[in-house]
Amino acid sequence: MKNKYFPFFVDLSEKQVVVIGAGSIASRRVRTLLSFADHITVVSPEATEEIAGLAAEGKIRWIKEKYSRERLADADLVLACTDHPEVNSDIHAACKCLGIPVNLCNDRTRCDFYFPGIVEKDNVVVGITASGSDHHLARQVREIISSALEKI
Repeated sequence: MKNKYFPFFVDLSEKQVVVIGAGSIASRRVRTLLSFADHITVVSPEATEEIAGLAAEGKIRWIKEKYSRERLADADLVLACTDHPEVNSDIHAACKCLGIPVNLCNDRTRCDFYFPGIVEKDNVVVGITASGSDHHLARQVREIISSALEKI
């Protein structure tokens, strides 16, 4: 039997979240985090229009440079979202040494945490996962919960 994931809710409002990479996966993760984290820094020489727009609006900080370990120094939470497995691996190793929880977009076996499907209504936040085994089922459950919360 596959391990089930324990739902763990954490206050990110004063935490430093660092995202290395600024492609489509990073954009999705940043979009999810915006409701929860006040201090999001994206490190990447280039970015999607969404990341660039969020930075221009002052919602996130975008550092337009390649990854370096120095960018992890003040991080409380790190997301490795590059297209380069060797860079993501280095981010993972550095975070492990520094005791920083890390999520790798290309290797779920080395993630300290996962991104659930999120449903929000007012102060109610619901996280949904099918433990990585059935994304379609998780999406269906998210839609059902979202619909139910709209009726409240």
